[in-house]
Amino acid sequence: MNRRRTGAAHEKQAADYLTAEGMKILAANFRSRQGEIDLIGEHEGYLVFVEVKYRSSSRTGYALEAVDRRKQLRICRAADYYRYLHGVGEDRAVRYDVVGIQGGEIRWIRNAFPHISGKYF
Repeated sequence: MNRRRTGAAHEKQAADYLTAEGMKILAANFRSRQGEIDLIGEHEGYLVFVEVKYRSSSRTGYALEAVDRRKQLRICRAADYYRYLHGVGEDRAVRYDVVGIQGGEIRWIRNAFPHISGKYF
């Protein structure tokens, strides 16, 4: 299976998992010049931007460790653009989550990192 199909399959797995845990998925694979967001949902009053990371084994590192500061910045930029496009006000509570899929185990980290703000567009 190629990388894109593998990623799509694991993003679907993560979306199914999050839905079962009570999240309403609003969008998948939001792309802009600022970056990409794997899943966007609503959960417990928050607008949630979710990064999904998959590793078949720990040989290349752990899935949850793959969201470094640079990736966080790109996610925040894309989230700001999404909010701008959809008229989501500054008063709306926002959260950044990470779902790590390592082998057969799924781990969901809520509020995995804070928003990194700035002007981007």
